[in-house]
Order: sequence, then structure tokens, then C-alpha cells
Amino acid sequence: MNAFERHLSAWVACCMLAGVALGKLAPSAVETLRSLEFGRGSQVNVAIAVLIWLMIVPMMMKVDFGSVRDVGRRPKGLAVTLFVNWVVKPFSMALIAWLFFRNIFSRWISTADADQYIAGTIILAAAPCTAMVFVWSHLTKGDPAYTLVQVSVNDLIMLVLFAPTVRFLVSGASTLSVPFTVLLISVVVFIVIPLSAGSTLRWRLRSRYGAEWFEKVLLPRLAPVTIAALLITLVLIFAFQAENITGKPLHVALIAVPILIQVYFNSSLTYGLMKLFRVPHSIAAPGALIGASNFFELAVATAIVLFGPDSGAALATVVGVLVEVPVMLSVCAACNRTRHWFPGEFDAP
Repeated sequence: MNAFERHLSAWVACCMLAGVALGKLAPSAVETLRSLEFGRGSQVNVAIAVLIWLMIVPMMMKVDFGSVRDVGRRPKGLAVTLFVNWVVKPFSMALIAWLFFRNIFSRWISTADADQYIAGTIILAAAPCTAMVFVWSHLTKGDPAYTLVQVSVNDLIMLVLFAPTVRFLVSGASTLSVPFTVLLISVVVFIVIPLSAGSTLRWRLRSRYGAEWFEKVLLPRLAPVTIAALLITLVLIFAFQAENITGKPLHVALIAVPILIQVYFNSSLTYGLMKLFRVPHSIAAPGALIGASNFFELAVATAIVLFGPDSGAALATVVGVLVEVPVMLSVCAACNRTRHWFPGEFDAP
């Protein structure tokens, strides 16, 4: 990693603080920006969508889609990722959230708030990460083609399982209705559009200017764009939720605890299973990061639609962002330091 990336955690912290400050100092401007959506009631913010495109498109321009065919010969990494994301992660989050919010933290959190926080954390865990995975994969020198397949398969499964998983796990929410339209619009905006743009640009630019210019000139110039887009995204998300974050500081700290445990538990489990099955590091590291991180843009949007922008569920999803980004940077660092634990790239996975 370059010097900027090595100190990325400090930049992330600064952007979170800047976002909260912006939300408090310029609420009308932030509200205007927040109101720009793809369709009335979609909760898919235009500015966030553009920034997600800037995160994903440069990553997708690096992918040789011909190499995607090789993933079928290396199924173990994908199988581990799917097992953790859909068999372990949402259920472990529901258990951990119930244990903390209904029992350990019951003296500080009311029953009504506990229900909201449980709902928010389940929504967060039931939405596997998409856009951010490409950033984590980049930081750990992951296989971009394999990462693309892992994300794509998760997205397809999410279309089917997200709503029923949330319905099943959110205790006491018999009238809960997860809007499929929000999910569908979010997947199209955050995944289909940037993936299509990245692959199209790769094909056209390589054809016009040649592979050498594309690989050695253009891609290095685009490298900072992904990180910059991530930082600006954090500023906006925290500006949009500034009132929620500053209004209940104790609750923010308490919500962070089960989410923190869940992130480290799932990343460690995935990474350990990858090592057990002798998966190469370029697949194992992004897989561990996919298994721990969340599609927080979708989770925040869904929580707001279901329970309102000032609800406890919305607050829980935003705290998920607060916890996840710095923690995932620490997981990236751990994966990079333990690269020697894994077989070489040409060993059989």
C-alpha cells in the first residue's frame, strides 16, 4: 500500500467527524442533498450512487472477464463465502443482538429501543457487502475476477433471501414489510450500472488505445479515485445521520459492541475456513472481508423506509458504518500480515 492507504484509518475518522460537523452546521444544505433520490420514496440517494459508481468502475476496469470462467475450477472460496454470509452471519447477528440489547444492556436501553436496534442490526447483517468489497479486495491484492463472482452470486441470492431472512429474524415484527422495490433499485443502481460501465469502458479503451497504455497509464491514474470516493461517501452518510448520531451518544456506543463482535467473528471464521481448505490468499482475504462487511447503503435505505429516518433501526445501521469501515481496515491489515499462512497462487485451492 502507498503512504495514503497506510494511513487510511485516520482519513476515515476525519471524514466521519467532518460529516457529523457538516450535518450539524449546515442542516438545510444537507437535507437538500439528502432529498435527491432515484424515484420518490426509493431512499437511494443520487450523490451516494454516483460515489459508489466512482468506487466500483475503476475496480471493474481492471477485471479480465475472460478469467471469470476459471472460477468454476476453484469453487471452495465461493462456497465458504456463501456459507458464512447466508448460514452463519444473519443468525449469529440476531443471537448476539438479542443477547446484548435484551439482556446485557437492558438497564440502559428500553424494550422499544431494543426491538429497533435488533431490527437494524439484522437488516445490516442480512445485506452482504457489495461496493466496498472491491475497495477491501484492492487493499489486500485480491483476485478481482474472483471477487466479482463472489459479489455477483451474493447479489443474486440477496434478491431472493434478503426479505424473508429479515422477516424471519426480526423478533416481534409481525407487520414488517421489506420493500422489494428498494432492494431492486439499490442493486441496479449500486451494482448493475457500475459493473456494466466498468466492463464497457475496459473493452472500448483497450481496443482504442491498446493494452499497454490501459494497464500502465490509465489504471494507475484512476487508482486514487476509488479511495477518494469512499471518503466522500462517508462524509455524506454521517452528514445525513448527524442528528441520530449526536442525539444518543450512549446508545451509539452500546450498539457498536455487538456489531464489532459480529464483524470480527465472521471475518475470523471465514479466514479460518479458507485456510483450512487451502484457498489462495488472493481469494481468502477478499472472502473474509465479504463475510464480515455489509451492504450498508442498502441497509440504511431499508431501515429508513421501514421505520423512518429518526428510528432506532436507522441509527443501528449507521452505527454499522461507523464501526465497519475502521474495523475492516484493521482486518485488511491482518490479512496482509498473514499472507504467508496461505498456499501460493498456483497451488491447488
